[in-house]
Amino acid sequence: MGRGKIVVRRIDNLTSRQVTFSKRRSGLLKKAKELAILCDADVGVMIFSSTGKLHDFASTSMKSVIDRYNKTKEEHHPLGSSTSEIKFWQREAAMLRQQLQNLQESHRHMMGELSGLTVKELQTLENKLEIGLRGIREKKDQLLMDEIYELHQKGNLIHQENMELYKKVNLIRQENMELKKKVNGTRDGNGTNRNSVLTSGLGTGEEFQVPLNLQLSQPQQQNSEAPSGATKLGRLQLR
Repeated sequence: MGRGKIVVRRIDNLTSRQVTFSKRRSGLLKKAKELAILCDADVGVMIFSSTGKLHDFASTSMKSVIDRYNKTKEEHHPLGSSTSEIKFWQREAAMLRQQLQNLQESHRHMMGELSGLTVKELQTLENKLEIGLRGIREKKDQLLMDEIYELHQKGNLIHQENMELYKKVNLIRQENMELKKKVNGTRDGNGTNRNSVLTSGLGTGEEFQVPLNLQLSQPQQQNSEAPSGATKLGRLQLR
């Protein structure tokens, strides 16, 4: 079975703490020695116990390891002392001034101020300008192609929308034509019904028609007040 997980904290028991220190110190120094031998590394380890006793290991010598460490620390962290800080900022200021001068000179050359330049320098400047112009043209062409592609996509979308609208208009037109046909058919049907009713009525009347004979009767003598020439229409007699 594997060893259980050990909680990393201060050991309260003095005897256990001393035993653990001795074991782990020996393991750490052994690993440092192996690292120096296997990897050809410059290793230095210093350990102070709780009682103040020193235990150390150095692959070469502890002094050389410490000197190398201090030198490397100063190179990577030049702000460790006031003198180093001043020198660091002086170097930084000189570098920035030189960069600013170079940029100003390059800007003057780009603007056409070519006094003091040799033929080689002029050729170098010409090559730089040609490279810059080529890059500008390529970038411009790319932007134009992107815009053309976007416009083409928008044109396709508008064309599709127009086709859909055209289909909708055709459907509405067909629906209107069908409604118009239905309305016209209904009107023609109503007129035909009325004519058929009238025609059937007339036919029935002819079938059951009874001949009527009209005859005028002789006027009867009336009172003397009535005019002699006046006549009355006699009654109609049916035969």
